[in-house]
Amino acid sequence: MNILLIAGALTALALPLAGQTAADSAAIRATALDYVEGWYTADAARMERALHPELAKRIVQTNAQGRSALGQQSAMTLVLGTRNGGGRTTPPEQMQKDVVILDIFENAASVRATMSGWVDYLHMAKWNGRWVIVNVLWELKPQPAR
Repeated sequence: MNILLIAGALTALALPLAGQTAADSAAIRATALDYVEGWYTADAARMERALHPELAKRIVQTNAQGRSALGQQSAMTLVLGTRNGGGRTTPPEQMQKDVVILDIFENAASVRATMSGWVDYLHMAKWNGRWVIVNVLWELKPQPAR
């Protein structure tokens, strides 16, 4: 019985993810890089191209008393922040832009983007034929001890 379970699991791993094509993977990666590199280069048009207009970017922050609060940014907040300089002052050697596609299913994708000071988990959707970011949950990286 264990051999059958292992064989079934290996067969499932060998199947391509539903909806995943080379073109979709390339478009998803390009969208993530528009977001990441748009921020670093203060290219608001590139940032805006990556985002759905109703995007919600959220972070859970905990205060000194241990109470959590949900911080939120909209697509417009990100576009304006990018237009106002974004991450342009980040030294080039610190411009981390690692993009990993975690999953694709039909018209939905989940992507991890690791940047200089934080990690973003991007939820993307194929919207009117192109991939856009609809949700971002992010977390700041721990600051090095001084």
